[in-house]
Formats: sequence, C-alpha cells, structure tokens
Amino acid sequence: MSEPSVFERIRQLLDSRGMAYRVVEHGPTRTSEEAARARSEPLRLGGKALVLSVDGAFHLLVLSAASKLDSRAVKRHLGAKKTRFATPDELLELTGLEPGAVPPFGEPILALPLHVDEALCANERIAFNAGSLTASIIMQMPDYLRVASPDVFRFASEG
Repeated sequence: MSEPSVFERIRQLLDSRGMAYRVVEHGPTRTSEEAARARSEPLRLGGKALVLSVDGAFHLLVLSAASKLDSRAVKRHLGAKKTRFATPDELLELTGLEPGAVPPFGEPILALPLHVDEALCANERIAFNAGSLTASIIMQMPDYLRVASPDVFRFASEG
C-alpha cells in the first residue's frame, strides 16, 4: 500500500482535529497571484510557504502572498548569520514537493520547524496550496494556528 500524499495527510490531520475547511480544485498555479485568482480569494489571504536554509538548517516560513520576506528579521529572531532559499532539488528531497506546492505545515506533515509571520495571523482565513499545484485548502486562521502550532514573529514586509 502506498503512503498517503501530502494532500491526503493534511486532510487527515484537519479531519482528526474536527477542523472546517474548503478544498478548491483548480488548474496548475505557479505563482501566488495565479493561485489567488484560481481560488477567488484576495492575494493577502494566501499563505506563501518558503523553505529557507538558516545557518545550514532548513526552516519553513509562511507569510502573506502579498508580502516579501525580510531575511534580516529571520536572522535576528533565529540568531542566524546566513539564510538562503532551498534549491528545487533540496526542496524535493526535504518535502517530496515541487516549488509552489509546499503547504504551510511543519510536523507532522513536513519535518521542518514552522514559523508564521504575525501579520498573516491577522487575516480571518488562510488559503494555501496543499501539497499540489492543483489543490488548495481554505480555512479559518484561528483553526490553522491551533492545528499548525507555529512560532509566530514578524518577518515580512509589504510587497
């Protein structure tokens, strides 16, 4: 029997916690703007998941799709000297996913420390690619924060 996909594991996690969510099936999306259009949701509600090497250890950082990463804030908060984005090969090795498909979940979905930008937390809901370029999940922000249990700090600047 094959292992469940990341999408199936996310649904199992949300279902096991009694979380309400909506699945949106759509054509492949490569950018946050394309995903927002496909979901019929404002860009700012999109949870953009970035995998960064922070002093050689990989971390998952989630910010609003309408924002840009402030790497200085990440270095300051994590006490790091160097950050860089994971390469597509590293991303595949770490998550089994291609760029754009990474969901905003650390353990038990992805074995990465999870950090969420505090500005994203102010949104009423979050929309994200759920381990696929063709399936998104939309759920209430408080539910997402409860189930994902991220480290929350400010590391985004306005896009």
